Amino acid sequence: MKINIVLVEPEIPQNTGNIARTCAAIGGKLHLVRPLGFSISDKYLKRAGLDYWDKLEIEEHESFKKFLEKYEPNENMFWVTTKAKHVYSDVNYSKFDEVFLLFGKETKGLPESYLKEYIDNTIRIPMKEHLRSLNLSNSVAIVIYEVLRQIGFDNLEKTSNYFN
Repeated sequence: MKINIVLVEPEIPQNTGNIARTCAAIGGKLHLVRPLGFSISDKYLKRAGLDYWDKLEIEEHESFKKFLEKYEPNENMFWVTTKAKHVYSDVNYSKFDEVFLLFGKETKGLPESYLKEYIDNTIRIPMKEHLRSLNLSNSVAIVIYEVLRQIGFDNLEKTSNYFN
């Protein structure tokens, strides 16, 4: 299965660097949707994972509209938001050959007009009621590893050679 992580207008370079590193570690594709809240050459981005970018499939998009024109929303596109209809772990990702996991900017999330339009494909990570949200890079890791768990961590190293 191909896993696509889509960051819509990310603002914090450390989060994007961490997410890039996670995508490299699992063989996922990272989509960055402009405008970005930082420069790709940002030193914080580099510290958090830029050294893995040569092992990463990455695609940049000029706008969210352009991204959606290229990758039309369908049943394999999931909108991760605190306003979601479903819990992320209730979705059967294993039935897809490819999934898109969309995450919004740290301060505002994904545009509400799209969330309303695609409400059946919104997913959330459960948490206490009075918290705004989890850190973006943590949220991406949580959802990615649920997808991977469901497909048996296909194409990933499952054993360690540490004691051999």
